[in-house]
Amino acid sequence: MPQNLKPLTAMRFFAAMWVVAFHFTPSLGVGMPALVAKGYLGVELFFVLSGFILSHVYMESFGDRRFRYPDFLWARLARIYPVHLATLAGLGLVVAAATAAGVDAGDKVLAWSSLPAHLSLTQAWGLGLAGGWNHPSWSISAEWFAYLTFPVFAFLIWPLRARPWVAVALAVVLVVGLNIGFQQVAGFPLTQATIAWGALRIVPCFTLGCAVWLLWRSDVIRSPRIAMGGVLGSVAAVAACAFVGAPDWLSVCLFGALILSLGSLASTGSRLLTAPLWVYLGEVSFAVYMVCIPWQLVFEHGAKKLLGLPGDTLPPWLWAALFVGVVPAAMAVHHLVERPAREAMRRHGVPFVRRRAALAHRVAEVALARR
Repeated sequence: MPQNLKPLTAMRFFAAMWVVAFHFTPSLGVGMPALVAKGYLGVELFFVLSGFILSHVYMESFGDRRFRYPDFLWARLARIYPVHLATLAGLGLVVAAATAAGVDAGDKVLAWSSLPAHLSLTQAWGLGLAGGWNHPSWSISAEWFAYLTFPVFAFLIWPLRARPWVAVALAVVLVVGLNIGFQQVAGFPLTQATIAWGALRIVPCFTLGCAVWLLWRSDVIRSPRIAMGGVLGSVAAVAACAFVGAPDWLSVCLFGALILSLGSLASTGSRLLTAPLWVYLGEVSFAVYMVCIPWQLVFEHGAKKLLGLPGDTLPPWLWAALFVGVVPAAMAVHHLVERPAREAMRRHGVPFVRRRAALAHRVAEVALARR
């Protein structure tokens, strides 16, 4: 059983709230502070972390040829798909209810032409260009692309396990080169790609996470003080990058250092960010991310309708309620949808594989009975 790296779980909450602040701050009408304006990079942080965690859980089994691809995909689907379906259905109901109540919920939410892409988790592969629905779900479409291609990442990364610094250096070159090259060709940063190039956006980040796991695996940081210094230094450097307007690829590389340091805190025995509250908030972070836009839609339209508020901004006290309220909303989704559905799917197992195994077992029973 892989080690439970609790500080990395806790970090997920802060990354999710960074993204939430980026989406919600315009409703405050006070401008966008530099660090908040870079909140879209919270998605990059999740992507790097995803590469690290999946390597932590599955990479060695891939190297030992114990990796079972159908089970892997089913487990990953159980992690992301139930909440995704719930938010799609919830948005449809919210828009229908708003329309019945005479509230304009926006005519671009229910983009029916992109629904097949959303249902197949391919909306970030250039197949759901009409957008609509729950926009943040583009990132789980990108994650799904990384899950499907995880054996390719593992095939390229695992042979470098004895030379982790080489793996990290190559991953950094990929991050820098792909980000610079994409902007030169597309005219906008890769870190701002969503429904058109989201699947490409995850590739350098996921690769960096896989490579950083190799480095963590080599026990390159053995002192909790050094690990703590790495955490504080990485966070300070990311904040400095935001304030001076450094290129996004530099922050992405710093995310690798942050994740390495947080993982090393756990492996060196530190108890920082291991308290049950922080770990729990990290566990609900996926729901925070997935419900933030539906929650904002419901809260803002409801508040303006009930209180008769003019304009597109909220008073500070109401904005604070919007920002803080996303957490209990996410907790409800986590406990009512995410956890029970994930556990049910995992108990059931991969449908096709399970039926095939049952058929093979039945054939064996019949063969034994005839002997």
